[in-house]
Amino acid sequence: MSVWGWEALRGIGRLWMQPLFYYGIALALVVGWRRVRRERSHFHIRVYDMFQESKFFWRNGLTAGAVLSLVAVMVGMVVPRDTILLIALVTIAIGFTMQMRLLSPAYTIGLAFFIISLFGHRPALQRFFPGLSGTNMTVLAILLALLLFVEAWLILRNGAAETSPQLATSKRGLTVGEHWSQRLWLVPVLLPVTGDLPSPLSWWPLFPAGDGAYSLMLVPFLLGFSQRMQGMLPNVSVRLAGQRVLLLAAVVSVLAIVSYWYVPLAVVAVALAFFGREWLAFFQHRQDRSQPPYFAKREQGLVILGVLPHSKAEKMALQIGDVIVKANGIPVKTEAEFYEALQRNRAFCKLEVVDEEGEVRFVQGALYEDEHHELGLLFVKERENWASEAV
Repeated sequence: MSVWGWEALRGIGRLWMQPLFYYGIALALVVGWRRVRRERSHFHIRVYDMFQESKFFWRNGLTAGAVLSLVAVMVGMVVPRDTILLIALVTIAIGFTMQMRLLSPAYTIGLAFFIISLFGHRPALQRFFPGLSGTNMTVLAILLALLLFVEAWLILRNGAAETSPQLATSKRGLTVGEHWSQRLWLVPVLLPVTGDLPSPLSWWPLFPAGDGAYSLMLVPFLLGFSQRMQGMLPNVSVRLAGQRVLLLAAVVSVLAIVSYWYVPLAVVAVALAFFGREWLAFFQHRQDRSQPPYFAKREQGLVILGVLPHSKAEKMALQIGDVIVKANGIPVKTEAEFYEALQRNRAFCKLEVVDEEGEVRFVQGALYEDEHHELGLLFVKERENWASEAV
């Protein structure tokens, strides 16, 4: 067992040799850079710095990866090295599209699964990936289901945190606001892979592959999420998305586990994950667009599209989606009227605000000289050529 203890340490160290690990770091930075350009294009100011996505890249995924590693090693979910390489190549190829939602395990592992199923024994593919023929398809299906659970948990935990505001065009051609959540998470999983060591236990692994020799490798899985929200507040829309992915993961996991006894069900499980995840994205988008734009100009009040971090507005506990009805006792419904009302009292700011529940509250705070234009609030407003400038 001491030999396997050293092997576990070596497996963790192999993470630094994985190109996908560095690719994920670079991809998070590029996503952040593109978002900053878009925010500056729409509002002449960035809301979050370009390292915002990198912050989420490391958040929570490490914990989920540790739990998955324990499960994978305990039951012995052996994966050939060539299969891991194929999943990495599929992930890199999808990442070039800059569509973070396509980095769901339903797509990355799903596509690798179908490539192996359809072409794994073809000489052309065997030439570059000779170990694919030893892939245990049930292992891939179960791994996909487990990572789908992780995706749902990550969406629910921080998918709605600090989303990016932007301007958009409604179906009626009006300028409205929307929020865009883009996430890229690193989930490193310690997996038994084909290698040089004999099995440490008589019953292990439950899911063998290859020739019966094994080692350990910390494999970096990249999980992505992307969702635009016009008709619902970010916390509501993202929570619905996470709950639906969680339900999909539960159904896929049942089919994947049963495939241990009836292997063809692995194909059904992966196909359900692939097409089910795509349908969920389509349904979520359609449901959001079927509702009136939440961040739009109103007959009464001025809806808050964004709150800049560390700003006066954040300290005053103003929230995205709040509707400012009055400023210093004066009714407002445009940005110009709002700032004009603030100038009526240069030393003090008192706002009457309606939250998402329809409850009225009063927010107030002291203002310093010339600070009335620096509250840190973003509103929907007409801008010329903003759409063509967006990234």
